[in-house]
Amino acid sequence: MVALSLAQLPGNSGQLVLATGGLDNKIHIYCGERTGKFVHACELKGHTDWIRSLDFSLPIYTNGETSSVLLVSSSQDKGIRIWKMALCDSLSNKGTSLASYIKGPAFVAGSSSYQISLESLLIGHEDWVYSVQWQPPQSSSTEGTECNQPQSILSASMDKTMMIWQPEKTTGIWINVVTVGELSHSALGFYGGHWSPSGDSTLAHGYGGSFHLWKNVGIDFDDWKPQKVPSGHFAPVSDISWARCGEYLLSVSHDQTTRVFAPWCNVSSSDDGEAWHEIARPQVHGHDINCVTIIKGKGNHRFVSGADEKVGRVFEAPLSFLKSLNHTNSWKFNSSNDHLADMQILGANMSALGLSQKPIYVQAPSASVDKNSNEGIDTLETIPAAVPVVLTEPPIEEQLAWHTLWPESHKLYGHGNELFSVCCDHEGKLVASSCKAQSASVAEIWLWQVGSWKSVGRLHSHTLTVTQMEFSYDNNFLLTVSRDRHFSIFEIKQTGLDEISHRLVIRQEAHKRIIWACSWNPFGHEFATGSRDKTVKIWAVENGSSVKLLTTLPTFRSSVTALSWLGIDRQRNRGLLAVGMENGLIEMLSLSNAKAEDGSFPVLNATLVVQFDPLICHVSTVNRLRWKNSDKSEDSSAVQLASCGADHCVRVFEVKCS
Repeated sequence: MVALSLAQLPGNSGQLVLATGGLDNKIHIYCGERTGKFVHACELKGHTDWIRSLDFSLPIYTNGETSSVLLVSSSQDKGIRIWKMALCDSLSNKGTSLASYIKGPAFVAGSSSYQISLESLLIGHEDWVYSVQWQPPQSSSTEGTECNQPQSILSASMDKTMMIWQPEKTTGIWINVVTVGELSHSALGFYGGHWSPSGDSTLAHGYGGSFHLWKNVGIDFDDWKPQKVPSGHFAPVSDISWARCGEYLLSVSHDQTTRVFAPWCNVSSSDDGEAWHEIARPQVHGHDINCVTIIKGKGNHRFVSGADEKVGRVFEAPLSFLKSLNHTNSWKFNSSNDHLADMQILGANMSALGLSQKPIYVQAPSASVDKNSNEGIDTLETIPAAVPVVLTEPPIEEQLAWHTLWPESHKLYGHGNELFSVCCDHEGKLVASSCKAQSASVAEIWLWQVGSWKSVGRLHSHTLTVTQMEFSYDNNFLLTVSRDRHFSIFEIKQTGLDEISHRLVIRQEAHKRIIWACSWNPFGHEFATGSRDKTVKIWAVENGSSVKLLTTLPTFRSSVTALSWLGIDRQRNRGLLAVGMENGLIEMLSLSNAKAEDGSFPVLNATLVVQFDPLICHVSTVNRLRWKNSDKSEDSSAVQLASCGADHCVRVFEVKCS
């Protein structure tokens, strides 16, 4: 059984009726009292495929007494059926019009007998009908004690449409009066539809939990328009990265999408905070995406992502996205505007059978279609082209899923397994990537030159998967941590225009279990490592050739899975360390120390500042923490911390620093 609906039978018997539907294509009717067992009364046959949804109406009154109740059912046979359950006494009043029903089974419940008949068969959907629902009742009295339920049914189908059905006023024949839906081929269909309490809005949910909302904005006539709704990932979010100036937040997930979230300036928020929206979906992929990094430095917005494949992919922001950014929360991008005139790529298209996203050019010639040619008909290549536009308000799901893609500019070949971690230096010149590994030869780290995207180095140190990497803020060192419980530090130097020299400074076993996270101090060469052994250790690079353990923080309540260090006061070398754990909780510690005159480090002071309220934290593993800026500016009292987790959530916290 996959569908249920419960109602009170007409009359004063106090009997309840339960309708159940499932895989045998029949609707089973059970009767019973509020206490005691339900007894099988009858079966309703007619549907030719699985029953997907059932809903009883409120009782229908005749001459001040309840005489009947309606049951609507939907099925994978694409049909909707309306059944009428009437007290046998009321059957004598029925007419012989077109709306008269076909008699069905009868049953006895308590002291009353009931006749079931097929009231109407609704045909209109072209695919499985997943849900049907009567419009909610409206209060018809000032006290709210009397309710009137409109004769109106909402149905949602896998044909990507929702329909509203109502009886025609003169004949009583049920007809489709409103149809709304998605034209995007990526919507896949609707799994359910729901009325708003007032009946002026309808909400559908599709594949991946996407919401699709329509509202009747007409005054004297029906005019249903799509509305903005919240959106987000529907699988664990594996990595996040702030734009280089903090304009937006980029996230990647095992739902195989990359999403851009940003505050929008001309959208009213329900509270005093910013109204955040998903403003683009740059990558819709065929593999789970594990890691991402935004390229820093000058030039266009670019990012590199790594998924459950051996190839890294580079994406570049199209013209439509750059212009749309100017409508977000008061950010104006002079660095981007300098080269907008030279930008020739408007957006991107997803190829039907491939994983690459092809660019759409500003002056793209309109391809002439030979109507006499049968080539391409009824193939997946007939997918409509994307239409990238400049967004002046937050986009709806249909626009996000298809029209906000970024073109893929390069592929990075070299790794032997699925990519697991990726990071960029702070000048936007180098990208480092690693993959899943069970041997030293596969666990190597590749260095890529931004721009030419040539491989300029392969770093060997670890024997198992490198879980996270981060460049020091002066770009002299690359810190890597691994499942092999070691961290490694590589010295990176630019020796020529296209040449990089690198050497392993130190490789050290740091924890008793897997090291999941690492983070550099923005003001120096101190760094933190976090492990499954529930500890965080603070280290310092001394003289560019050795590492000293400064302190081990008190043991945490759960495995440490994410770290991010924020610089607050450069003179006192003071900062905040955000710690994310496997249980979803986040804690924040204040770190401070000052170099002695001889250059050595005194004991580092670590103080627990705040434990985030569990109600605003994640409910499962925190996968990544990222401060919006690496150091707090003088004129700002608050900074933002972004987090992502296995609970499918991306969260942005505002932290006020005193």
